[in-house]
Amino acid sequence: MKSTAKLFAVATALTITASQVQAGAVMDDVKANDEVICLVNPNSPGFSVPDSQGVFQGFNTEFCRMTAAAILGDADKASIRGIGFSDSMKTIVAQKAHMASRSITRTGTRDANPGMSFVVTTFYDGQGFMVPKKLGVKNASELSGATVCAEEGSTTLLNIADWFTDNDMQYKVENINDKSARMQAFFSGKCDVLASDLTALASDRQLAKTPSDYVLLPNIISNEPLTLVARPDTAFETAIFWSFQVMLNAERLGVTSENIDQVVADLDNQPKAVQRLLGSDSAAGEMATALGLVDDWSYQIIKQVGNYGEVYDKHLGSQTALDITRDGTFNALVSNGGLLYPHPIR
Repeated sequence: MKSTAKLFAVATALTITASQVQAGAVMDDVKANDEVICLVNPNSPGFSVPDSQGVFQGFNTEFCRMTAAAILGDADKASIRGIGFSDSMKTIVAQKAHMASRSITRTGTRDANPGMSFVVTTFYDGQGFMVPKKLGVKNASELSGATVCAEEGSTTLLNIADWFTDNDMQYKVENINDKSARMQAFFSGKCDVLASDLTALASDRQLAKTPSDYVLLPNIISNEPLTLVARPDTAFETAIFWSFQVMLNAERLGVTSENIDQVVADLDNQPKAVQRLLGSDSAAGEMATALGLVDDWSYQIIKQVGNYGEVYDKHLGSQTALDITRDGTFNALVSNGGLLYPHPIR
C-alpha cells in the first residue's frame, strides 16, 4: 500500500509539473502583457455599458474581471472592450483578444470552429420579442405580417425563420448589424418587433426614451446558453472554468465579498468545503499551483468580484432597472431548481 501511495504521489507531482510547463500560448500572453483582453457588447445596460469614466460595468464584464483576478491577482487588469456581435467572434479567431463575455450562444457549428472555445455557460436565456405597447399585441401568435428587426450574424435570424415557418406566418425582416441603427429602426417604428434574447430585450428597453412604452411578449422560442468564449488554450480555458466554479461555490456556501475576510480569519472553524475553497494549503492552493494562478486566486475572485448571486443581484436583480427574476429559473443554483451546478473544489 505504501509503495502504491508513493507512486500515486509521484504521478500527481509529474502531472502538476507538466501542466505548469505546458501553460499554453494564451495564458503566457496574458501573463507577459499583464492583462486579459475581454470583449463585451458596447451598449447593453445591465450587462455591459460604459460609465461616465468610460469604464465598462455590468453582469458580463464581471467574468472578464473574474479571470483577471484569478490569473493576475487584480480584477482591474481586465482590458474590457466593446465590440459588435459578429466582430467579437472574428476577433477571437484572429487572436486579437483573449476572451469574450458578451452573451454568445453556444451552438454546435460555432463549437466546431477550431479558432475559438466555448468554456462555461454563465446565463441560460431564450429568444423572444419586444413590441410597442400601443400595438396591443399580447402574444407572438399575433405577429403575422410583422416587420422584425434583428441582428445580422446572430442565431436570432434562424430562430425567427423557424418560428414563423413552423407557425405558418408571414413576416419581413430588417437585418441590421449596427446596434444603434437597429434600435433607431425599432424605436422609430420602421420595425413592428425587435427580436433577440429576452435578457437583451430587457436591456434594450432601457435605451428607449420611455421604457414603459414597450413590452416583452411571453413567448420563448429558443434555447440560448450564453457562454464565455476564449481563444483555444487548455490552461486558459481551465482557469476560466474553475474561476466561475469558485463564484458558484461561494454562493452555495454563503461566502461573499463582504464577509470573506471574516471567514478567512476564522478558516479553521469553517466547514471543510469552505476550507478547501479558500485554504492555501488545501484544494484551492493545489489548484493555484497546477493551473498557474495566483496563490490566493479564489480569495481574490470573491473579494474583488463577488459570488455569482452578488453579481446577479447587483446588475440584473430586483433592485435594478432590469429586474430579471432569478428564482425558479434555469439561472438559479441547482439546489434551488436551476441549472447552475457548482463543481467541487477539491
